[in-house]
Amino acid sequence: MTDTADYPEDHTPDGWLSEADIATARSRLPMLYVDAVPVRVDESGDVVAVGLLLRVSHDGAMTRALVSGRVLYHERVRDALLRHIEKDLGPVALPQVPASPQPFTVAEYFPTPGVTPYHDPRQHAVSMAYVVPVSGDCEPQQDALDLAWMTPEEACAEQVQVEMTGGHGYLLRQAMAHVGRLR
Repeated sequence: MTDTADYPEDHTPDGWLSEADIATARSRLPMLYVDAVPVRVDESGDVVAVGLLLRVSHDGAMTRALVSGRVLYHERVRDALLRHIEKDLGPVALPQVPASPQPFTVAEYFPTPGVTPYHDPRQHAVSMAYVVPVSGDCEPQQDALDLAWMTPEEACAEQVQVEMTGGHGYLLRQAMAHVGRLR
């Protein structure tokens, strides 16, 4: 799960908590997130490719990740999805978020490993997860080094799954099962 921003330390944008405030909140209550699995679909709506970000983790390891981030105070879920997709995939990704977005699952991230398949050492977070078709040009943004488009089978293969941390590999497999691309 990510939530990075390039703001000076003395500036906190509207709807954002300061670093100290977010640390306090994370230690006391679950945070609300969205996870998005960006996909390309063919003319019949079948998923033909999955976009995975390449990032460097806090400990210096190269990892694959989904689009993910916090829902801000007074922000609609669809707006959070659009904001995080633009933040990670660029302003012309052209996501196709339905008028009434329904998650394919709800993932609970715990700071204690093993409680669920999802782990975030910083916090207890609840994330609504979506499969989001994108039709525009996508380029990795912010802290993402690369964006790789893979077939659903390639993305769910063991060699890619081991590169995904915090439960994102499990979430990706759930997404592909949800859209009928994994048995």
